Amino acid sequence: MNHKLKYNVLLMLAALIWGSAFVAQSVGMDYLGPFTFNCVRSFMGSLVLLPVIWFMDRQKKAEGAGQQKKEMTKVQQRKVLLTGGVCCGIILTVSTSLQQIGLQYTSAGKAGFITALYILIVPLLGLLLGKKVGIKTWIGVALAVVGMYLLCMKEGFSISYGDFMVLLCAFVFSLHILTVDYFSPKTDGIQLSCIQFFVCGCLSAFPMILFEQPNLYQILQAWLPLAYAGVLSSGVAYTLQIITQKHLNPTVASLLMSLESVFAVLTGWLVLKERLSVRELLGCVLVFAAIILAQLPQRQKEKA
Repeated sequence: MNHKLKYNVLLMLAALIWGSAFVAQSVGMDYLGPFTFNCVRSFMGSLVLLPVIWFMDRQKKAEGAGQQKKEMTKVQQRKVLLTGGVCCGIILTVSTSLQQIGLQYTSAGKAGFITALYILIVPLLGLLLGKKVGIKTWIGVALAVVGMYLLCMKEGFSISYGDFMVLLCAFVFSLHILTVDYFSPKTDGIQLSCIQFFVCGCLSAFPMILFEQPNLYQILQAWLPLAYAGVLSSGVAYTLQIITQKHLNPTVASLLMSLESVFAVLTGWLVLKERLSVRELLGCVLVFAAIILAQLPQRQKEKA
């Protein structure tokens, strides 16, 4: 149970970083196009992880003796690592690009709510893959969707071009969650994360050069939002997602990650002194209640 709690807290930390990074992404779009922003932040996220990988490799070599049995499977391990990194990188490129494009045409609140719909899409896709979801988790998903609506939607609901792009992002990010769920138990999480960002940076570079043609001055102007999104949102938060997801049910993980919308509102209240309405507070309460409810089936099984 202590291990489960640890992974839950780490994934909530990732959600906190993503929630506060929403502002950085919006500000970054004042200086850079969506593909340029994603390209630079992805390469930054990959570079940040290289010293971590080097340090962990040194620790493994120092242990030495316990690694001999694994020598026979090194080629297979590398194949799984590269396959997983490329698959996750391609899906991440599509999802982050759709989100950045959508942010140009819709409000941050609507984008936050629509993106968080992956909490509903993940269990539905999971059913197609044979992953069963308990009734309490489904109730938690329903509560979270209602909570997100109260939290994020301040105007009438209508689907614009930007909203549609973000909705596509939510669907693709659901595929990313399930892909991470498949590959993360089979390989090293930090190396997998590093490769996915490198692939994402390379793929984003092509449309960046073709459609946006940025210059160094524009990139330097956006250094602060890029650093926050690259180092913390990409390098730290997505790596935490990969490390923790191998120990959690993907639907429960998606509920925990949906806290990013709650944390976006709360950080605005704490840092920017924005006022929270009763409606927004009720939305926060419903999302937190959904996450607590999603944990109950696991606790009951362990007691049994």
